[in-house]
Amino acid sequence: MTARTVKAARRLPVAADPAPPGAPGLAPLRPSVDRWLDDLRKGHRLSEHTLAAYRHDALDYAAFAAGHGIARWRDATRVVLDGYLATLHRDGRSRRTLMRRRSALTRFHQHLHRHGEVDHDASLDLPAPRPERRLPTVLAPGDLEALLAQDGDDRALAIRTRAMLELAYASGLRVSELIGLAVSNVDLRGATVTVTGKGDKQRRVPFGREAGRWIAAYLERARPQLVAGRRHGTLFVNARGGPLSRMGFWKLLRERARVAGLAGRVHPHALRHSFATHLLEGGADLRVVQELLGHASVTTTSIYTHLDRAYLREVHREFHPRERTGERRAPRVGRTE
Repeated sequence: MTARTVKAARRLPVAADPAPPGAPGLAPLRPSVDRWLDDLRKGHRLSEHTLAAYRHDALDYAAFAAGHGIARWRDATRVVLDGYLATLHRDGRSRRTLMRRRSALTRFHQHLHRHGEVDHDASLDLPAPRPERRLPTVLAPGDLEALLAQDGDDRALAIRTRAMLELAYASGLRVSELIGLAVSNVDLRGATVTVTGKGDKQRRVPFGREAGRWIAAYLERARPQLVAGRRHGTLFVNARGGPLSRMGFWKLLRERARVAGLAGRVHPHALRHSFATHLLEGGADLRVVQELLGHASVTTTSIYTHLDRAYLREVHREFHPRERTGERRAPRVGRTE
């Protein structure tokens, strides 16, 4: 949508309700709308509710076009259609409304073109509205502590779950990255994990002391017990010793959230969102956080490539909440049931 289109859209407010039959300038445009609605009624067997919505949308659009001096649909070019949708967006209409209007007007313009009322279909290749940007769910430090706490459960599966959640929060990994880790990806001495992200791009991300303790306990005691002789390199495994799936991770996270009193507030990427938000709230540079998350686009990658890895490690140690906590009880592994 061009700047000229948006400027044109600002010259006339969109009608709040369907324009009445006698609205100035609307009379030449209305017959085509009525014929389209009649065609929908007879040929597509749509409900009266849907037809009423289409009627409202088409007449609102016709009022907009008439206000711009359009007296015949042949003159309603793509600029007019873009301008109308831009005005709806400017007025704060929801994405659902924009999608419905776009669908209705696409069908309307296709009808006009099919019946020879216009030379070109103005809706051809009409882009979809931009998706609404919803704020991610971020857990407070207290909620995270409740989610991560084990309450003294030392079974192998509990150790595995704690190690997974600690690493997910400590390093801001995507779920796919977390469950796709191999044992060889973890460097306990360097406190880093090598991650394969989107586009098969690899990055090395640090983790803190707390995550390191739980990962070490899992690797030394819990994982061998769960794998029970199976020979594969996947880091995190399920109760049968096989690789953990996305659904398996979501089930265990949802159960942890329920026990912690956070049901409905935790989703698979909540730990990743919390990781990023808490670092930024602590004063970390946005570019460093994006590097840690692996969010760099083609443009931003050239900036992050030159960041020193030691600097990333120092920023992580300084700003991540679990790096600032005191010593905790070292994890132990008991017998699995």
